Amino acid sequence: HIAVVGQDRRENEAVFAAAASAWRESAPGAALPVLLPFLGLHPDRFADRAAMIGPEEQAGVAAAIRQAVAAGRSGAAPPVVGIGEVGLDYWVCRDETRRGPQREAFTELARLALELELPLNVHSRSAGHHTIDLLLGLDARQVLLHAFDGKAGHALRGAEAGFVFSIPPSIVRSPQKQKLARALPLAALALETDSPVLGPDKGERNEPANIALCAAAIAEIKGIPVEEVRAATARTAQRLFGLEGG
Repeated sequence: HIAVVGQDRRENEAVFAAAASAWRESAPGAALPVLLPFLGLHPDRFADRAAMIGPEEQAGVAAAIRQAVAAGRSGAAPPVVGIGEVGLDYWVCRDETRRGPQREAFTELARLALELELPLNVHSRSAGHHTIDLLLGLDARQVLLHAFDGKAGHALRGAEAGFVFSIPPSIVRSPQKQKLARALPLAALALETDSPVLGPDKGERNEPANIALCAAAIAEIKGIPVEEVRAATARTAQRLFGLEGG
């Protein structure tokens, strides 16, 4: 299975259409489609350089997610696997007049994930403890923090609440990602590619096959067999995203 992630209303529509096409073409009786749709509103849509997203657009994203989830649960469309990407990005959003709406959108979609009992796929850049604090304050559940760039201490607070942190191939060159993998228990880790970025070679296109590098790096850091990392992270992803029957 491949997670396909929407980042605004238009992308969500394209993601859901692609997942629906794969779902219709899947083998009869298949538990899940090959493409797993995640629908969200990426925090970089609030970037200082971007056109401001207003309340109407935010409400439209939430309404469309509700509609897609309802269609999936009725059996008329593929199931929405999670909400996201959502989150905080204080690297591209440095103006407080932009950060405020960014936090509001993240908060509302995190609450929607709780209401719909869906996993939350969270982007956090230069906002580590702010993101963890917000999620803990909402009593968020089923949380994936992908490519988390914050301090290991903040990540540990999230792990204690059951949050999962996915590690990209950039771990082979990133001391911060290596420190994160070392500090967190294996049960709190998952693997990701984040293609086409965050690959093993800075500035070069990342590919899905590089996910194997994540497992190998974590195994070396923790001094355990790579097969153990693969099995544990697969179980974690299956549990988090409800893929046990897939």
